Amino acid sequence: MNEFELKYGCNPNQKPARIYMKDGSDLPVEVLNGRPGFINFLDAFNSWQLVKELKEATGLPSAASFKHVSPAGAAVGLPLSETDKKIYFVEDNAQLSPIACAYIRARGADRLCSYGDWAALSDTCDAATAAYLKEEVSDGVIAPGYTDEALEILKTKKKGNYNVVKIDPDYVPALQECKDVFGVTFEQGHNNFKIDESLLQNIVSKNKDLPDQAKIDMIVALITLKYTQSNSVCYVKDGQAIGVGAGQQSRIHCTRLAGQKADNWYMRQNPKVLDLQFVDGIRRPDRDNAIDVYTSDEYEDVLRDGEWQRIFKVKPEVLTAEEKKAWIATQSGVTVGSDAFFPFGDNVERARKSGVQYIAEPGGSIRDDHVIMTADKYNMVLAFTGMRLFHH
Repeated sequence: MNEFELKYGCNPNQKPARIYMKDGSDLPVEVLNGRPGFINFLDAFNSWQLVKELKEATGLPSAASFKHVSPAGAAVGLPLSETDKKIYFVEDNAQLSPIACAYIRARGADRLCSYGDWAALSDTCDAATAAYLKEEVSDGVIAPGYTDEALEILKTKKKGNYNVVKIDPDYVPALQECKDVFGVTFEQGHNNFKIDESLLQNIVSKNKDLPDQAKIDMIVALITLKYTQSNSVCYVKDGQAIGVGAGQQSRIHCTRLAGQKADNWYMRQNPKVLDLQFVDGIRRPDRDNAIDVYTSDEYEDVLRDGEWQRIFKVKPEVLTAEEKKAWIATQSGVTVGSDAFFPFGDNVERARKSGVQYIAEPGGSIRDDHVIMTADKYNMVLAFTGMRLFHH
């Protein structure tokens, strides 16, 4: 099939719409269920590139959760801890394959932003992954294949309209890519830059101790950034993006946004949050929203009389600002990556507050000396990759 007609483009008024191959060849995708739209395919193709490259770079099954052409989360398929299972709402009897763990972790990075996501899997979607996906609010999934059982599970989602796309894992895009903006055609070489451990050799900080897990985390951060709308910054821990700041005009705003998301992820592991007792039958999105509000400065919105009874079996204790600050201060071992250089040391200062110990960024600022000095002040490991990763 050379062409696929779409219902409309980015918005309902943008018609006609389609995806097609200019060279007359077949599309590298097959729609197994549903009818994906314009934005669905943008998410599908961006997210597939991310997980494919992450699998190639780490050797681990990889997954991503995309919204509006940027990842809300990305992760490799490491086992889930008991705390992970609790904060990601994994059933006690759930079967957990490596690719299922990868998606659960990717989805769990920012469950609010992942609401209605597009899922991407580097490996064949199995029943374990499909069973978890079925219970989440999601628009679709792309993978190189699906087991028969997984496909049957996914076909029952969204009243049979869930979008399931199969992609040819051997497909290689053309070396040159084009897009039209305001009737003008832009052309550039496809970004084939390979991200792997060789990119992490130039450690410019006094501390040169870069553990293997931190190397994996740097790779996760950099590949995630390669497919995130710029400017962008990504915080990673244990092979999982825990905070992505996308599309900000200022680098420090990226760092703050991603850092706040990383803090939110860590707050979900606070004992008071883990002990929340929700009413029976509460929907997952309502539960996620309640946790987000409870851990924020607007906690009174879910604790006032008449409201908390709708959400909780027992009224929770207030999580004070002092308790939150103290809890965030216990976070450690986090890696941060940036798609372009940090212009000032203020980015390092903000990253430190979210437990960052390892940094990967291109370098090249006229204030690199100040950035290095700030990293050395906190005994961080700072690697200059020499490669910018803008994505628009």
